[in-house]
Amino acid sequence: MFKKYEIFKTDKYNMLTVEVQGKTLVVRDISDQWGEECFTFVSRPEMMHWAENRFRADQYVGREEERENIIRAFKEV
Repeated sequence: MFKKYEIFKTDKYNMLTVEVQGKTLVVRDISDQWGEECFTFVSRPEMMHWAENRFRADQYVGREEERENIIRAFKEV
C-alpha cells in the first residue's frame, strides 16, 4: 500500500500528488495543458530540489502565499 499526498488540486484535471512507494517518491503532475507527467525521486532532498525549481519564486510574484503552501506541502511528505 502506497501513501499518497495531495500537494494541490484545483479540479480533476489540474493537480499534483506525491506517492511514497517504499524509498521511492513518485510525483504526478496532471494538467489540462500537458496531460500527466510523472517524476521519480530516490530521496526527499532530490524531490525538494525539483520542487524549488518547478515552483520558482519569480513565477509567483504577487502569489507568494500560494507558492509557500505548495513548498510546505512538499516538505510534509
